[in-house]
Amino acid sequence: MHRGTSLSIGNPAFMLRRAGDRLQVRDRSAEVSDLVERESGKLLNYFLRRTSNHEDAADLLGETLLIVWRRERSIPEDETQSRMWMYGIARKVLAGQRRGNRRRTALRQRLAEELNTPQPDHADDEMLDVVRSAIQQLDAIDQEIVRLHYWDGFSLVEAASLLGLRPATVRSRHARIRSKLRIKFETGLEH
Repeated sequence: MHRGTSLSIGNPAFMLRRAGDRLQVRDRSAEVSDLVERESGKLLNYFLRRTSNHEDAADLLGETLLIVWRRERSIPEDETQSRMWMYGIARKVLAGQRRGNRRRTALRQRLAEELNTPQPDHADDEMLDVVRSAIQQLDAIDQEIVRLHYWDGFSLVEAASLLGLRPATVRSRHARIRSKLRIKFETGLEH
């Protein structure tokens, strides 16, 4: 590289180039502002015609404009091309929103189906109250072992992992819990 053509920070040619870059950025910002001002009302109508409410349309417009500003250097110079570019972004933003809505709807349906599964028929609510009362008299960890294993269907090893305990500890606690509850129910049923 020649000494006279070096573009270092102290070099006047470098400073002119940086000033020109700033000027181009300012000019580009003005162009983007004009584009946004010219097209934002039309884009809002675009979203209103494709969504079910004004709030969604406004959110989609905001997201689209945010992308436009972030990608301002990608905006085509031609006015028609820049408008088409903006609508392309709007179309992708709308598609993303629709995908998200479909995922949320599917999740809601799946959860509703799971929550609507028939619960076991508790013929004797009094017995259920006795069982709950007996469990509530256990230590908090023992209560959770019982709930995880018997109510939620986890193995003792899985329950141990969930509780952050060693499997051997959970197995020995489980054995003691069963003994306590057996004695409690045998004595409680005799009365």
